[in-house]
Amino acid sequence: MLKLKPTFDLQRDVVSDIFRKEASVCRVQEYSGAVDTCILNIERDGGILYSWKGAAGTTRIGRYDCKTKQNKLLYTFDKQVCVSSCSLNEEETLLAVSLAQNTSGDERLQPMSKCLTLLIEIHPINNTQVLKAVDCRVKVQFLSSEMDGRSVLESHLLLLTDDGYVDLYHVLLTKQEGYRVVMANPERLSKTTERIVEDFCWAQWDGHTQRLYYVAHHLTHTQACATALDKFLMRCVQFYPNHNCETVLELPLELPATFFPTVKFVNLGFDHYHTERPEERPVSMKVFTNRIGSMCVCYCQPLKDKQELIYTVVLVHKDCSKTFRVSLGGDQPSHRAAQLHPLFIPIGYHILVYLQGHFLHCINTRQQEMLCHSLFLSGVDVDMGLQCQSANITVLHAEEESSGSLLDSGNGRIYAAELSPSFLLQMLRSDAPSSCPSSKADPQRLAALHCLLVYMGNDPGLELKIIEWLCDNMSAFESFDQIQEFILASLYRISYEKSLSLDKVLPYSSVLDKKEIPACLLEVPGVLCTTELHIEPVFKGKARSLQGFWSELQWNTERTKYLDAVPNPRYRTSTIQADWERLKSERRPSSLRNNMEENTKKVLSMVDTWCLDRKLVPLFQEEDHQQRALIGLMVDKLREHLNRHLPRIGKKKIDSLVVNYVAKLLELIRHMLESVWLKHKLGPRVLCLKQRGGPAEWSVLHFMFRILEATRGLCLPLPPGYHTLLAVFAVRCLPHHTFLQYIDHGFLQLTETFVSRLMTDLDNSDANERLKFSILKRLPEPMEQRIYHMWDHPVSSASISRDYTRTLLEKHDNKGCAFPSRDKPGFTPEFLPLTYLAKILSDIEKQAPNPFEEQENVDAKFVEETALKQTLMLLGFGEK
Repeated sequence: MLKLKPTFDLQRDVVSDIFRKEASVCRVQEYSGAVDTCILNIERDGGILYSWKGAAGTTRIGRYDCKTKQNKLLYTFDKQVCVSSCSLNEEETLLAVSLAQNTSGDERLQPMSKCLTLLIEIHPINNTQVLKAVDCRVKVQFLSSEMDGRSVLESHLLLLTDDGYVDLYHVLLTKQEGYRVVMANPERLSKTTERIVEDFCWAQWDGHTQRLYYVAHHLTHTQACATALDKFLMRCVQFYPNHNCETVLELPLELPATFFPTVKFVNLGFDHYHTERPEERPVSMKVFTNRIGSMCVCYCQPLKDKQELIYTVVLVHKDCSKTFRVSLGGDQPSHRAAQLHPLFIPIGYHILVYLQGHFLHCINTRQQEMLCHSLFLSGVDVDMGLQCQSANITVLHAEEESSGSLLDSGNGRIYAAELSPSFLLQMLRSDAPSSCPSSKADPQRLAALHCLLVYMGNDPGLELKIIEWLCDNMSAFESFDQIQEFILASLYRISYEKSLSLDKVLPYSSVLDKKEIPACLLEVPGVLCTTELHIEPVFKGKARSLQGFWSELQWNTERTKYLDAVPNPRYRTSTIQADWERLKSERRPSSLRNNMEENTKKVLSMVDTWCLDRKLVPLFQEEDHQQRALIGLMVDKLREHLNRHLPRIGKKKIDSLVVNYVAKLLELIRHMLESVWLKHKLGPRVLCLKQRGGPAEWSVLHFMFRILEATRGLCLPLPPGYHTLLAVFAVRCLPHHTFLQYIDHGFLQLTETFVSRLMTDLDNSDANERLKFSILKRLPEPMEQRIYHMWDHPVSSASISRDYTRTLLEKHDNKGCAFPSRDKPGFTPEFLPLTYLAKILSDIEKQAPNPFEEQENVDAKFVEETALKQTLMLLGFGEK
């Protein structure tokens, strides 16, 4: 399911260099001593701080630059010390370290305490200042400096303690001798300290965004007694470029009273000298954010009966939380239950919940309403290929990155974690995924399809493989139509990164439009999900006026509340069906039609710019008035819907988004046809109507009918020329009587381009002549008159003459010329006898004052010859 790519290896990138350094220090050719290298911290710029045991009983601290791939020695302690926390300022002038008391050796910290926190000048190595000497753990972390190309003469350091408070040190620096950077007035450091947090039980640092999240007990005067769940409050402190800070978010949480047996630190380095006591169950809690304004708070409750795991994902941007209870399949032994350590891994807009050896749950944080849009795997499918216990894995995440990383602290490796497209494609192609019976495979296929299309769909090669899968599985699945899902998910992909608010407004899945959703899509075997709405986040301080992440998050939560309150916020393509039927019935031009035509021109103009070098499939080469009207109508209705619900985006951006959305729809269908065209190696000869279709043409015809079925079900437009191409394949592949039945039942639409080609390309054999007559009977009268002029056949010539003569006679009917109309009894559609026709024409000619003023001239010779031939045929003296 996950593809792990190594990005850092402590042995390869650091240890080999350490041996060379120690060999140089000891003046030996090859150093053979133990170095015991361990990672201490990962800074905002990706630099990795590490320590190792040097020669002669020293402890050294170094830094690995992930950009230059170079190692640098920062500081050397002249004795063996236990570095439990470490941080380096961005200017690399100050090093903060926390040293744990070494209980196993002879070396003791002075003064005697469990933890000694130091601030060391390293540019050059000069002064060391003691910040804390306490009997609790202390974490150190420098804030990021906004340098703006200037030398910064101040640094700011966070100290977080096991006692539950956070201090901020403002360290002023000065330059000496032009290059020496030292602390100014180091004896006054304690007076520059600022208490940021008074009491917390869990803290997470986000260096990329300079935010500190922490959880504290929410004390209320109304609590009469202790309950199973306690009130907690998660707060976020935002540090600004000027290093001022304030609380910008408060989020109430209900957690078990014993959820935090000890203070827990997240993303604040790696303490290799602190071990959890058996009664201190590890707490798994993480906060993940995305720059477009999403925030997920994930936590797992401690195992109680050891038969199920309960975890919660709070979707702040969706104003809800989802709690999942997953059965672990029987009672777990106590030693086995103690090893259960769930991981929360961010991958794009998914949160992966991984419990080693049991399950992997890929939760969709953008479309969370239905379980079928989240992928759940168990059994052998959950093996991620990790060579260690999940308790040794630390999840690393940066807001601007699309996927997370995993640090294996046991062997010092960092992996970039991504969803495996090959695994997801295998799930699509498999008749029955191994983790569920075949009758329950549809939810997994649906979730895998959306993962591939939305999260990884920018890969053209991957999209082509999905289209090949669609060609190989044309019949709709029992619970969803895969072609409809392919279209809607692909269209959603082009806009989902623009705004989270589009999640509840744009179409995402055809499943949401079903009157009755199949039961298999509403549940996952072994998983129970409960949803809590209105989680009540409170935005405070500058968060209400800041641009960027906080502005987007606040807007998303407010818009979610609004969209949850209004009826039908999601645009449903089928709602335009009635408007389209009314538009098709209009014969006269109107302002609405003109507006629709302008919308259509914008869309087709954009498609033309995309398809300049792609003319393999003959689409967009003819006028299709019905599809043009539907294209314009869809643009108009979708634009109106977005302007009504998301005015903040702006009319210009919405107009551009909608035109791009509909253009992408047409281009997507063209791409699907082009892919199947190339797959079956079709050439221009497939458009020749004189040859019958082979197996390749049959496959293309079937696929085109499935596309037609899918788009009609959603009332989506097709590219102009699609119906012509479909009719060409149908007349070549289907028997004539079946072809005519498809027309009568509305599966095929007769276009003027197709009928004109049929009349000119096919000869007048008996079978073809019958087909042509049958098609002519099914044409609307205006098209029928135009088509008669293209068919070189006596009957068409007779029809032309008959229509012209009838028009001429009706034009002069009000001048006293008796002529039986169609409405009078006794009128027969056959051509009039030559003698009667000649008499009438002669009378009309005499009545005309000036025949040269007529707008149309009659070829009398042609009319007489045609009438004579028709009369002979009726009397049985002539042949066709």
